[in-house]
Amino acid sequence: MSRPPFLALPGCASAYRLRTARGEFAVHDARPEGGDVRGTVLLVPGFTGSKEDFIALLAPLADAGFRAVAVDGRGQYETPGPRDEAAYDQQELALDVLAQAEAVGGGVHLLGHSLGGLIARAAVLKDAAPFRSLTVMSSGPGAISASQQARTRRLLQALPVLDMESIWREMQREDTANPPQDTDVAAAAPGVTEFLHRRWLGTMPEQLLVTGRQLTEEPDRTAELARVPLAKHVISGELDYAWPVPDIDAMAEKLGAVRTVVRGAGHSPNAEQPAATARALLTFWTAH
Repeated sequence: MSRPPFLALPGCASAYRLRTARGEFAVHDARPEGGDVRGTVLLVPGFTGSKEDFIALLAPLADAGFRAVAVDGRGQYETPGPRDEAAYDQQELALDVLAQAEAVGGGVHLLGHSLGGLIARAAVLKDAAPFRSLTVMSSGPGAISASQQARTRRLLQALPVLDMESIWREMQREDTANPPQDTDVAAAAPGVTEFLHRRWLGTMPEQLLVTGRQLTEEPDRTAELARVPLAKHVISGELDYAWPVPDIDAMAEKLGAVRTVVRGAGHSPNAEQPAATARALLTFWTAH
């Protein structure tokens, strides 16, 4: 689970509900001063995540002339969703991303983090026309690692029988006993722990059930994506508990993608090393 380093929106950003052809989505929208926009980026969060996972990237991207729109996906935190598992099928979530790209004006640099990388990939495979590039952050070629599949399946077993508060308490006990082997578990800033609890309780259980299954069952679609004539960037930390970094390396090579490894970061370089991550993203987007 990504831990934002802080929660206060920078002055360049606003929070509102983005209207699209597929409903409204809670967003953080950061814009350059003066209105001179070099490009627009759409930031899609991962499993148990939200738009706040990108909060430390907003000001650096806006300062460099890019509009940055971070979203809560359907059923995530401040975006409502139905109590219907079919609504969270990957193809439905991909259509949401396409609608979001249309709503912010098209010609979008798309970035998906973790599960968001799989959803972003599905959107591009469905229709690459709205996008100028694709960045896959801390996301691999297919299903998550065996150890994380086991952890996710325990959650999937719990969701139908326990309330969200009870599951939260159990997850906190497990994280304390067996912390992920990367830097995601760094000390949180004041208020972040309470935010993570609030975000968890605000996320729809059906969204977690369906997307959790996606993480454990996702096929390797690297070859399909490689055939899409779109600039691609694969970025990750030095360690990653969800996908082995050598697998991410191999995926990037097969895609012919630009590859960035963010030093000192684990599964969430956007939150753990935001300055270095922003520099790498800006270098890639400026070139395209």
